[in-house]
Amino acid sequence: MSLEAEHEKKLWRLCSEGDMDAREELIVAYRPLVFWIAGKIHVTDSELKQDIIQEGMLALINAVDKFEPEREFKFSTYAYHKIHGQIINMLERSEKKAPLPVPDEWLQVAEDSNEDDSGEEWLDVVQSISKLEGREAEIVSALFFEGKKPKEVAQEKKLDVSHVYRLRRTAIAKIRGWLCVSEA
Repeated sequence: MSLEAEHEKKLWRLCSEGDMDAREELIVAYRPLVFWIAGKIHVTDSELKQDIIQEGMLALINAVDKFEPEREFKFSTYAYHKIHGQIINMLERSEKKAPLPVPDEWLQVAEDSNEDDSGEEWLDVVQSISKLEGREAEIVSALFFEGKKPKEVAQEKKLDVSHVYRLRRTAIAKIRGWLCVSEA
């Protein structure tokens, strides 16, 4: 951000008065923040990278429009959280793809273990896992079916390890929810 403090204060005042040129200058000045945040998110698909930048720019514009300079917060901190949050939300929305295929041997084991109630529970778990979609399905498959470590999965999928843990946590919560519904 190449704005001097006094000039930036003036721009925020003008922007709050409806000056569209001041608004545009603020957006252009903080545009590198969007590219920096987008660069920190590891994706290999160039179209997805473009979508991330576009989503970040929309978040930046929204942040400029909603920022309240009189609260005396730094705009860069405010904008960072708005941009990063909106990009992550977009990525989570785009991850809903195909359902996770459950290995046939899991179904067979579940059917063979009908000697007690645990077989029924096992089948419920397998059916719940098969309802997962997108990245959640990929992560659960890699972690639980293939026995990989979260760090390995993150490297393979070009994701942050924290994102892998979040996807795993979300998937487990969904599975628990489905299992609780089936018990009722």
